[in-house]
Amino acid sequence: MSLIPPSLIPPGAIDCDVHPAVPDLRALFPYLNNHWRDQVVQRGMGDLETISYPPNAPLSARSDWRPASGKPASSVAQMREHILDPWQIRTAILNPLYGVHLLFSEDMAAAFTSALNDWVRHEWLDRDERLRASIVVPLQNVDMAVAEIERCASDRRFVQVLVMALGETPLGRRHFWPIYAAAARHGLPLGIHPGSSYRHPVTPTGWPSYFTEDYAAQSLALQNQLTSLITEGVFQKFPDLTVVLLESGFTWLPGYLWRLTKFWRGLRLEVPWVNVSPTELVRERVRFTLQPLDAPPTAADLEALLRHVDSDKMLLFSSDYPHWQFDGDEAIPAGLPAQSLQRILVDNPMDTYPRLGEP
Repeated sequence: MSLIPPSLIPPGAIDCDVHPAVPDLRALFPYLNNHWRDQVVQRGMGDLETISYPPNAPLSARSDWRPASGKPASSVAQMREHILDPWQIRTAILNPLYGVHLLFSEDMAAAFTSALNDWVRHEWLDRDERLRASIVVPLQNVDMAVAEIERCASDRRFVQVLVMALGETPLGRRHFWPIYAAAARHGLPLGIHPGSSYRHPVTPTGWPSYFTEDYAAQSLALQNQLTSLITEGVFQKFPDLTVVLLESGFTWLPGYLWRLTKFWRGLRLEVPWVNVSPTELVRERVRFTLQPLDAPPTAADLEALLRHVDSDKMLLFSSDYPHWQFDGDEAIPAGLPAQSLQRILVDNPMDTYPRLGEP
């Protein structure tokens, strides 16, 4: 099998995971009504930064992508300079990680989430035709989350519904299903990204001491959410719904699928609605972004791992801009099959996000 070395990104790639940063809470003021602007002032509210990505942690932004002042990736101009123009990106999907999911008030969460989506629409999508975006939804209230999908879905530049990996309950639970029904109805995949509402510990054994532990635990959270979606029957209930695990890694897949499928075979009586093996469900209905690549040390090892996954349809190109996952322009890791490059860079994203094919 022909392999590619660490490589520059060929022109025309579709970047499925980039993160625009809200400069500060007041940047949302034009998109909030008087009541909520007054609330920000009267309560002395600060910024809604989340410790899922501490601003000064090296992982949160590469040093060459940090501006002299302000937040990395806080303007279209920065994104053009750093990735869109030099890499000749065809389309980049914006996944905002601003901490609207941290708010306890359902009303405030809905208002700030709507403001965030409108900020993305006007400050980013309107300023560069290469940009598309995910709809951020307030999971604090399912009805409000559905209403936000309905409000934004008419703008075809929104191509996905975005939720965080660590909330208060597993995402497969049935009270979330109206969100998935709305997403499927509008042809929008469900994107799940690392991040927490911090209502509960981010590890199964309690609160960690260090960001390193928090970040590493996010991959386990994504695995747990995938198990929840499978066993609760989300894929059977919504046959047109695609799930994208963003920034989750994927080299854990072979062992995970072997274990889950093994136990499913022995416990099928418990979940009779899961009438297709978890391995088949994941290969057909779940996609994974390329960065960060939690890869083995050699290209040959990565090639062997991809043979175990047994599908070249599952990977989507991503830079994870501005997070620090690689240096220079080497976003495409050594060891990917050369014949899969076009599929990973373009074909898989186009198949995953139907709205990308629209003019």
